[in-house]
Amino acid sequence: EAAEGLVAELNANRPDSAISRQANLLDIDALSALVANTVTHFGQLDGLVNNASSFFATPLGEIDQSDWDDLMGSNLKAPLFLTQAAAPYLRASRGAVVNITDIHAERPLAGFSLYCIAKAGLLGMTKALSIELAPEVRVNAVAPGPILWPDSDVFDTKMRDRVIDHTLLKRLGDPLDVARTVRYLLDEAPYVTGQVINVDGGRTAHL
Repeated sequence: EAAEGLVAELNANRPDSAISRQANLLDIDALSALVANTVTHFGQLDGLVNNASSFFATPLGEIDQSDWDDLMGSNLKAPLFLTQAAAPYLRASRGAVVNITDIHAERPLAGFSLYCIAKAGLLGMTKALSIELAPEVRVNAVAPGPILWPDSDVFDTKMRDRVIDHTLLKRLGDPLDVARTVRYLLDEAPYVTGQVINVDGGRTAHL
């Protein structure tokens, strides 16, 4: 419902500019069809943003197979296979890929080891695929810091205040901060590939 509402809003601003399609990203066989459907509708594919992600705590000693399948699946497996499905079309258009990683891919968060491992894998994938898909396709990543809090109560008020205080700008970021950086990498950075931009208010400058 929210996706369809966004599509309607975008199409009101620019007619026939947006569609929504649903797929289970853990179903690898569905990804080729998702990409092909998009190309059929628009005629070509210029960019891919791997943004879908699961996030929850996995204390060591309590990690099980379902945690592994969920976190590794959404944060690493799906982006890899979706990029593989999109690659021929992106090569044809000399397009770009942007992966949404996390500052904790390089600076792990206690209690969230499996999530951090998955995002570290996505960071490695960004660099590896920037080599594999060069020179036709650029592959970069955006690593957000504190932008939106999870829907769960995993971060209490005290922890939230501590995280914000640890940013150099002393405030939360805005989703638009991430969106602007993604747009830059997709459309305004023709000589940038294999890079990660931290959008974190300077938090990683002194973690």
